[in-house]
Amino acid sequence: MTEVKSVLVTGASTGIGRATALRLDRAGFAVFAGVRRSEDAEALAADGSERLVPVLLDVTVDTQIAEAAALIAERVGDAGLDGLVNNAGIAAAAPLEFVPLDELRHQLEVNVVGQVAVTQSVLPLLRSARGRIVNVTSIGGIIAGGMLGPYNASKFALEAITHALRNELAPWGIEAIAIEPGQIATPIWSSASDRADRMLERMPGRAHELYGRAIAGARKYAKRAAESGISPDEVAAAIEKALTVRRPRTRYTVGTDALLGATLLARLPDRTRDRILSGRRR
Repeated sequence: MTEVKSVLVTGASTGIGRATALRLDRAGFAVFAGVRRSEDAEALAADGSERLVPVLLDVTVDTQIAEAAALIAERVGDAGLDGLVNNAGIAAAAPLEFVPLDELRHQLEVNVVGQVAVTQSVLPLLRSARGRIVNVTSIGGIIAGGMLGPYNASKFALEAITHALRNELAPWGIEAIAIEPGQIATPIWSSASDRADRMLERMPGRAHELYGRAIAGARKYAKRAAESGISPDEVAAAIEKALTVRRPRTRYTVGTDALLGATLLARLPDRTRDRILSGRRR
């Protein structure tokens, strides 16, 4: 009888996380799917098999992290956990000159500290299984543009954390892999727009005078990403590959725009890249 592999996927309520949880479930994994609301747990369970177990998991709440880790440990036993997909994330868009610092802290708490907290909680289980850690970063973790500074900072940090984990955990055969999507048709961008609206209301009028055009451009980008980005399932396919191939790559870049960014834009001189990203001619 083939042993069923197990995986924890955070941020599984919508978008990439949900697509990944369902895809891995169909592939035969025992999936622990982290969600923040009971209604999301019910919806996910309805679409999955008996192998898919929704778990209430807000990556910023220590008690929920501990409870999720204890539940997983009870279920997997000595076999350990074969995979962790750190996918939970939010996007904050605002000029750094005026971004409310509590919003910046929350961005980093969710996208960086929360990922490390979850990783720490299940590392003993991953070590038992010689499992893999897959961190969903972004092409925005390689290239930063205007108005997305808080989000870019969090994804740059997660890239660094992925590199560090890969080196630190190599003695136990634990791989750490970065997934770097470009524009994805996912609710994160509509949520980012809503969050931006709330932040803009808190900013002084001077912020709108100085950055009005740039803010409008960021809104158009978010709308375009939500409408025309690639399917979350394409990212889920890359995550499945990272978890299952014998020798995974250290990073998987997903989407044409991400590939262009990683292979072309990232290699340009900084000022040339700045002009292209901002649309400046000079």
